[in-house]
Order: sequence, then C-alpha cells, then structure tokens
Amino acid sequence: MVAYDPENKCEISVKELEYQDGLAVRVYQPEGAGPFPALVDVHGGVWTGGDRTGNEVMDRALAASGIVVAAVDFRQAPDHPYPAQVADVNLATRWLKSRAADFHADPQAVGGIGGSSGGHTVLLSAMRPHHPAYNPIGLAGSDADATLKFLLLGWPIVDPYARYRFVQDAGNDRIVRLSEGYFLTTDAMKEGSPFQILQRGEKAVLPPTLIVQGTADNNLPVPVTKQFVTAYREAGGDIDLEMFPGMAHMFGNTPGPESDRAIALMKKFVARCLAQGR
Repeated sequence: MVAYDPENKCEISVKELEYQDGLAVRVYQPEGAGPFPALVDVHGGVWTGGDRTGNEVMDRALAASGIVVAAVDFRQAPDHPYPAQVADVNLATRWLKSRAADFHADPQAVGGIGGSSGGHTVLLSAMRPHHPAYNPIGLAGSDADATLKFLLLGWPIVDPYARYRFVQDAGNDRIVRLSEGYFLTTDAMKEGSPFQILQRGEKAVLPPTLIVQGTADNNLPVPVTKQFVTAYREAGGDIDLEMFPGMAHMFGNTPGPESDRAIALMKKFVARCLAQGR
C-alpha cells in the first residue's frame, strides 16, 4: 500500500478533463513521482445543484498533502433521477483507478470524499459497488471495480427518507421538492438509504469511514447520523464520528479554524487507513 504522510506539503496543479462524454472532472494533482493515494470527490446540492468546485477548500488542502483528488460532475435531478448520479460516481471511481498511472496514483489506494447529498451518493456507491443499477456504464479497456478503500464524509445524508421527513416537519419546502425530484417516491428514498440498508440486514461493503458533523446542522437530523454510526459498527464496519460543536451544515467548505480541524482529521484518517491496510 502506498505511503502517505499527513504532514506533507506539496505544490499542486489543476487539470480539467472528462471522465465520460459531457461530464467533467477536475483533478488536483500533487507534484512529484508518487505513488499517491487518490480520492473521488462528490459535491453536494440536494442531488440537484452545484458542481465539481463545491468542495474546493477541502480538495485543495488534501491534494497539497499528497493526495490526488478527482472532483466530478455528474447527472442531476430533475432530468436525471435516482440512481443516475450514483451510476456516474461508480463510473468515475473505475475511471480514476484505470487512469491512476497518469496521475502518479496507486489504484489500490483510492477512497471517496463527499458532502451532504454527495456524501450520500459516494457512500451508497461504496456500499454497493457491484449493484447492477449503479454499474450499468461500461469502461472500455478496464476491469477496475468501484470499491473504495476509505470514505471521508462531511455532514452526509445517511438516510434520505429520514431527512425528507425532517425537512417536511421543519417546513423546508425547497429541500422537500428537490428530494422528491431526485427520488420520485418515498420507496426509492428508503431503498437508496445507507442507514436502511443496514437496518434491513442487506449485504453491503463497509469501507473504513470518517464522518465530520456539526451539532448546529439544521439541514439534516443529526441523531440519525449518530444512529447510523452505531449500526455501521454493529454490522462490522470501522467508522469514526467527529462532532463539531456549534457548526452548521457545510462548515468544512468555509475557510477557517473549524474547516482546518476537519481537514486535519481527514488527513490523519487517511494515513491510519493506509498504514494499517484497513
């Protein structure tokens, strides 16, 4: 497994590419011969908005420590409902592994990072890397799969149905409407819920996972995140949850001491996963 020192300081370059026709990927490339670990970055936006620049604060900092970060665009609702963007992230993961040598990365050391709905998408793809609905897009000349070595999740939507009920009760009509536009039905919200996958006892891949979460997040039900962590551990998964007192949704994308602390935790988690070969 590739070596990684979270205290590394690297210069980086930024490349704009496509991983499939019409879908862009921004690659944050550390200088040097590597081999580097790598991350597929999946932005948030209620499955409907945003683009590959959404997590740039975290992406640049992680890349500067010696991680190749591939931040992807993907199909979004309402034109492309569930599970279109999960399929795109599945493809992006396989694409990054297949192109790892081009970026001086190790294809055996590819993880995922995502925030909010992006956290949901990359988590779901990682838990079901071979799901036929998530793996319908071929990749010529490659037999890479969509498994991920580790996950770094910021304020993720671990249960879309519980989040849907939460925002209904809060009167957040915008998130209600956008959630309906992506999933179309509450049955799909439940079927595509990482937490409910565990509750149903379904077979799932459980990569080592770090969640950073603000206690003042009014965009999702924080107690459900804590319940998910318990269920993940009970299912045999290795997961850490770090709560940030007083922090709101998406706090890690705003430069400052709290995002610095979140990023430092991510770096240490990556180093630990790679060192232990977990």
